[in-house]
Amino acid sequence: MPAPLAPETAALLHRGTVVPAHPLALTAGRTLDERRQRALTRYYLEAGAGGVAVGVHTTQFAIREHGLFRPVLELAAEESAPAAASRPFLRIAGVAGPVRQAVEEAATARALGYDAVLVSPAGLPHATLDDLLDRSAAVGEILPVIGFYLQEAVGGRELPRSYWRALADQESTVAVKAAPFDRYRTLELVQGIADSGRGAEVALYTGNDDTIVADLLTPYHVTTPTGPAVRRFVGGLLGHWAVWTRSAVRLLADVHAADAGDEQARQRALTRLAGDTDANAAVYDVRGSFAGVIAGVHEVLRRQGLLTGTWCLDPAEGLSPGQAAEIDRVHIAYPWLAEEDAFIAGALPRWLA
Repeated sequence: MPAPLAPETAALLHRGTVVPAHPLALTAGRTLDERRQRALTRYYLEAGAGGVAVGVHTTQFAIREHGLFRPVLELAAEESAPAAASRPFLRIAGVAGPVRQAVEEAATARALGYDAVLVSPAGLPHATLDDLLDRSAAVGEILPVIGFYLQEAVGGRELPRSYWRALADQESTVAVKAAPFDRYRTLELVQGIADSGRGAEVALYTGNDDTIVADLLTPYHVTTPTGPAVRRFVGGLLGHWAVWTRSAVRLLADVHAADAGDEQARQRALTRLAGDTDANAAVYDVRGSFAGVIAGVHEVLRRQGLLTGTWCLDPAEGLSPGQAAEIDRVHIAYPWLAEEDAFIAGALPRWLA
């Protein structure tokens, strides 16, 4: 078994926090832009995020083929080290591929000071459920594991209730990210975790960028081995929170206050429900079947000055027709999005220094 999370870090994970899925900053020549990669991490830190997830889908899985996996993880580790030394801060690394690759990536993350790994099911179409569980167990020998229900549109697969129960049974599993973009499958995940005798030890994080507020505000009434219980998504590990991050921090604070009985906070969160989904549709390119999902995140960051372009490692990947106009529309429609611009503009020279 790996060393457990530090008590303060474990408490943060289970209390719930904002974890942006860290994008990749590239130059026009599609090489790593170290200066702006560091600036992104600095933005998330000062926006109040409780962690970052690096090497995940939003970072682009292709970083592995381009020899960027370790350099990108290393930059985020260096920039977040002062924060992690002064307050609880979750450094999460995405790992992918067959068992040997996933274990090697987890070992790299551990050497760089990461706290846990998000284990992606992508790219393994012939793996059985038992194969996936064995892989998680092997990775869990290196670092604590966060399970991942990835939507099929970007490489995921259906994972039944029994899978989530078995994953929660593994002592190395500390959390799960639900991102199937499907209400039925999300419910199956919650029920599967609850079925495990360790269910209460596994924190629930939403990755459903299309329904963030609903996930966070919903009380899930479930049956556990010890009787009825209510489970909640306590935070989010989201590509959508890679943009407008300070706004996300305020939203989660309202959700936690609402759970404690603050009705005004609940109403503030509810005003975000449809708008955040609408904004996500624009950024994630729902009209284009998610073809522009990474470029959409980059476009928001480009407009704010954090990136200089929307370049992806795959030259064929970019904004879809009409996507930029959709981002224009939601930026005008929802004031909490525009409010982020002034915050970034004031700090950007320092982040880029």
